[in-house]
Amino acid sequence: MKKIKLVLLFGLFCFLALQTVIYVVRKPSYTIKTNGKLYIVNKLSSTIMVFDLNQGKELANIAIEVEPHEPTTLTNQNKVVVTNYGTPYILGKSITVINTKNNKVEKTINLEGSIAPHGIVAFPKSNKVGVVTDLGNNLLVVNVETGIVEKKIKTQQIVSHLLVLDPNKPLAYVTNINSGSVSVIDLEQDKVIKIIPCGFKTEGIDITPDGSEIWVTNNKENTISVINTATYQITNTLTTGKESLRLKFSIDGKHCLVTNSGDGTISVYDQHTKKQIKTIQIHGKTTLLERILYHTPRPVGILMHPNGLYAFVANSNANKIEVIDMRTFTLVSTIGTGKIPDGLTFVK
Repeated sequence: MKKIKLVLLFGLFCFLALQTVIYVVRKPSYTIKTNGKLYIVNKLSSTIMVFDLNQGKELANIAIEVEPHEPTTLTNQNKVVVTNYGTPYILGKSITVINTKNNKVEKTINLEGSIAPHGIVAFPKSNKVGVVTDLGNNLLVVNVETGIVEKKIKTQQIVSHLLVLDPNKPLAYVTNINSGSVSVIDLEQDKVIKIIPCGFKTEGIDITPDGSEIWVTNNKENTISVINTATYQITNTLTTGKESLRLKFSIDGKHCLVTNSGDGTISVYDQHTKKQIKTIQIHGKTTLLERILYHTPRPVGILMHPNGLYAFVANSNANKIEVIDMRTFTLVSTIGTGKIPDGLTFVK
């Protein structure tokens, strides 16, 4: 009986020791200093966390009524606007406007029957945002000041998810997951002028700073389609990691980072040569010990700091933001978040 008690006590000691080690290893550690504030969308928590990148601390945690997904910042930096996507049980039909001076919800704008808003971008030098909806497949132009949906343009495709604006022309490019395509929408004519077939489950999208190329991820093919914006032709098809969800160009346009949610990696590509130059592995998948000590990594949303020095990647399974040094393409810091972080935006 005494030996059994000793074995049980030893087992309990080992268990508690392991839990302590796991807690210490998984604890976020923010060790850098840079300017600005990061607004982090926590989907399952239904909150927006505001994190000061210089002080290294949380400034606010803003509750959102319906599960949010993607945010954007208006040009004048005074407002962050978030899409309220919803859940399988409560469908979202609105966007939330947050005042960045006091980090309070200023208003909620109803999207007049457009359901499951997801992708969102701010129009330059404007109080307007563009929003795409998964259900209804619309591109909406919404005036944030008046709360009016000024335009509703059909994408002519299915499950329209994310979008970018052309820096030189009045065009929006929208990815359509179920159609495996990109809709090119003329914002002056208010209509689709081209549909570009891409791959299976086209989702992530970004445009080079000079507007010459669009890169989109086809997450069930594990590929990127590179599209020439002058011809709307696919010029290259690049191989990615497993289930590539999002991508983002560096501020100087020389590199593109791609989050591979299925294998816990971030791929780094040279924009000019179209070659992959590095794979960044997030802890949690490479060895048995890592699998025990860390959460299984799932990188999703990605954002570049305007100073070009850092990239921020939402690791949704671990409830962390992974910080990448863009000079070395290495993980240098982490930020603790709410449950299932995803979309990110920056405020000066």
